[in-house]
Amino acid sequence: MRVLITGGGTGGHINPALAIAQKVRIERPDCALLFVGSRNSLESELVPKEGFDFKAVTAQYLRRKISLDNIKTLFASAKGVMESIKIIKEFKPDIVVGTGGYVSGPVVLAAYIKKVPTMILEQNVYPGITNKLLSRIAGKVGISFEEAKKYFPESVQDKLIMTGNPVRKDIISADRRKSRTKYNLKPEDVFIYSFGGSGGQISLNEAIIDVIKKYNGHNNVKILHVTGKKLYDGFMKDLTESIKLERNIEIKDYMYEAPLALSAADIVIGSAGAITIAEITAIGVPSILIPKTYTAENHQVYNARALEKEGAALVILEKDLTGGTLLKSIEEIIENKGRLKTMALNSKRLGNSDVENKIYATMTGLINAQK
Repeated sequence: MRVLITGGGTGGHINPALAIAQKVRIERPDCALLFVGSRNSLESELVPKEGFDFKAVTAQYLRRKISLDNIKTLFASAKGVMESIKIIKEFKPDIVVGTGGYVSGPVVLAAYIKKVPTMILEQNVYPGITNKLLSRIAGKVGISFEEAKKYFPESVQDKLIMTGNPVRKDIISADRRKSRTKYNLKPEDVFIYSFGGSGGQISLNEAIIDVIKKYNGHNNVKILHVTGKKLYDGFMKDLTESIKLERNIEIKDYMYEAPLALSAADIVIGSAGAITIAEITAIGVPSILIPKTYTAENHQVYNARALEKEGAALVILEKDLTGGTLLKSIEEIIENKGRLKTMALNSKRLGNSDVENKIYATMTGLINAQK
């Protein structure tokens, strides 16, 4: 079995790809796996760290409106398709799986041209433009929300399959007790893990400063905040000009040990990307969700409200987010241990642990159908 996986740009596309690769490796240890992504990208850094082979092709972001930039993108995509065809000829995959992001476009198209079976995954209620286009040529389209069906063309409805969002094995298997020990946390300590997605979130960075000031030096509260690489220097400058950080506060530009932090956390604060939600519900941790307003069709708001409705999360819209509103939400949870426990149970109830099996079964079905 030879599997080529493509996707990237953000952790929301990369992490599902890694989860699928880990599942394939478990089922077929002798399987040949190859990732294809963009040059100088987040995936080009993260994928090799996980021990998978990686190759890069030319790809650019496709905007939703006709523009000069989109014309340039089409030329870049044509180059990417040719590069992808070459990779496919050399690697000879039995299947190509795309997890989203603009790099999936040229790779999945190349696979279609070479008559290689393809499957794509859409993580959100509202499909991205790349996946919407690729759905017309892909063999199967995995979706994570039933509502997503109405946003795909009528002609592809028979290709849609409800899979859910895959979560990396190291997140599902993380041991909470061991994780809390690594962070030197006592049973009664509250650990707040805060992050705004792989690229960071300016509104959260601004609001969390008041939270850090409130709990700086508190022995029974630990805060780990991830700023995003591009935002780290500015954040640290603003923060350290006003306070001296104590040992219970930790600031990182990027979190490479997310499974460790997630499994140790009592509260997760973050945006409402589909993969973030899949991960926190897989572990079963309460959350304060701050949907990013600039995402396509505000899909993060719908993601966040789904958890809020089930009693697993509190939601603060970016327009309402301040240090004060964030502090109030944190205090609502940590000052009521019963509510904290109930939210954790509700979060765990929403988790889906059979996603990878569904995706793997679909992949093997496509391969067998080709033979």
